[in-house]
Amino acid sequence: MAAEAVGRRIALVLGAGGARGLAHIGVIEALEARGFSIAAIAGASMGALVGGIHAAGHLPAYRDWIEAQQRSDILRLLDVAFGAAGLIRGERVIATLRELVGEHRIEDLPIPFVAVATDLATQREVWLQSGPLFDAIRASIAIPMVFTPHVVDGRELVDGGLLAPVPLTATRGFRCDAVIAVDLNGRSPRVPGALAPPVPPVPTVGPRAFGAMLDLMSRSLDTMHSQMARLQLAQDPPDLVIRLPRDAAAFYEYWRARELRELGRRAAEAALDEWH
Repeated sequence: MAAEAVGRRIALVLGAGGARGLAHIGVIEALEARGFSIAAIAGASMGALVGGIHAAGHLPAYRDWIEAQQRSDILRLLDVAFGAAGLIRGERVIATLRELVGEHRIEDLPIPFVAVATDLATQREVWLQSGPLFDAIRASIAIPMVFTPHVVDGRELVDGGLLAPVPLTATRGFRCDAVIAVDLNGRSPRVPGALAPPVPPVPTVGPRAFGAMLDLMSRSLDTMHSQMARLQLAQDPPDLVIRLPRDAAAFYEYWRARELRELGRRAAEAALDEWH
């Protein structure tokens, strides 16, 4: 397969799944190591964040930064939104990423990129293909009740994973040799040595009741994403699906970046080995 991959242009679809989206980094590294050329990217939620940063050419800097973050560092990035429509404003996180990656406009990126969000008013997918990169990412990661919604061009937008946890249709306009999708909501581990299920939140994350709420929210999101992803993949199948287990990490466990990247790399290599 490695010989066949050299120079092969692919459209990459990066799915939603909170912190599990850090596995996308390992997937991208594995694809490039096999000689694939990523010619276009569509992403929802964390797939939009990782995909947009890769399209801008700054994924190694983001990888090194996120893998250096401890649990306490992640908590310091959370700007609580008292009285707003969400627990976290998200401006502190986005400002940190802007400083790390720089300002970019989507239409100027070296790799064509689409961030998928959800319009609450029309209840439809929104494909963000122009404008400031981090405005699009901020909209796509706005998990309801966790992050406040983000307004883009007068539209109140939230997490793209609500309607498109694996945003396949957003890549269909690109001319590529194949479409490869990453689904973060698999039912069971598909690679040896996959991560153990996450440990339930402990009081260091916050009061016990808050931790229980996060755990319930995490399992609820996983249930919704899993069902929606199965429907999308059945209706619009890509050439290859790389699946990761939905119990690999809870949506808030961003301090597990290094092991999640490794899980993504192993899952991609296993899927590529079986792809003929």
